[in-house]
Amino acid sequence: MNHATFKKGYMLVAASILLWTTGACGYKPPQQAGPSPQSQQQPTTLDGNSTSYESLSEGGPPKALPSTPATSPKPTPKLQEGKENQERENVPLTLADLHQKYRSTFLFNGPSDVRQAALTFDDVPDTVYTNQILDVLKQYGVKATFFVVGNRAEAHPEVVTRIMKEGHAIGNHSYSHPNLAKTDDDKFRDEVLRTEQILAGITGYTHKLFRPPYGNVTEPQILWLASQNYHIINWNVDSLDWKGLTAEQVTANVLGHVVPGAVILQHGAGGEGEDLTGTVQALPIIIEKLIASHIQLVTVPEIFKLNESTKVNSPIRNP
Repeated sequence: MNHATFKKGYMLVAASILLWTTGACGYKPPQQAGPSPQSQQQPTTLDGNSTSYESLSEGGPPKALPSTPATSPKPTPKLQEGKENQERENVPLTLADLHQKYRSTFLFNGPSDVRQAALTFDDVPDTVYTNQILDVLKQYGVKATFFVVGNRAEAHPEVVTRIMKEGHAIGNHSYSHPNLAKTDDDKFRDEVLRTEQILAGITGYTHKLFRPPYGNVTEPQILWLASQNYHIINWNVDSLDWKGLTAEQVTANVLGHVVPGAVILQHGAGGEGEDLTGTVQALPIIIEKLIASHIQLVTVPEIFKLNESTKVNSPIRNP
């Protein structure tokens, strides 16, 4: 046997051994005893929990064994005060809040850098106190602002005429003096517009100052008044004269709180049984003290620099 023949035979033997060990001829080499890694891995269910199957040696399709139940989640603690729709309340804004929100419409006091103050008188006119107050103001040459109740203006138009002719400012104080916070929209608007017409009929002017009775007004009412070009005038100094106080008490209540820009609340006519003698007697003292303190007494339109009235072409009534 030559060298070439021997080499060829050796290569054939090597190839046969390779085919036998790899199983290429249909023979698979024996494996070690024990389960393969694949047979050890347990299938999982859709919820991610592992499960196991019964042995295939028992015959039939594999059956899933019960999985261990998952631990129940902890309950969410309840809110202490209960449900939102049971506890939430829409709290109306206070008068101070409304003043801050509508500073150009809802006015309490004038500028503090000008030494001025405004005397204001509510609930006019009557035939007892209003004329006495007008007499005192005329004596000192002081102008004030009078907030007129509509049904009283109907009863005493001559007093309203005197107020206007002596140079005082006039404002609307509703028709019948209700608590406007407790009235519906129709009633509220009628109270304002009816008085506006009455004052226009007496004075020949529409007057766009409004003071709500008791100082009470709601946010929707403020918005409506603003749409009608009204300025709402409250106050920052209260004489409390409606309590029937003495002249000394009224004077102390006013002078003890006046600062530049003050809007001073007094009454020029009373409610049933109210005695405003203290208001009339205190007025000269208040005027003299303020003038001596170099406080100029002006009307509401002057202290706020407002155009509060517009002339109408044909007054409804001209007493």
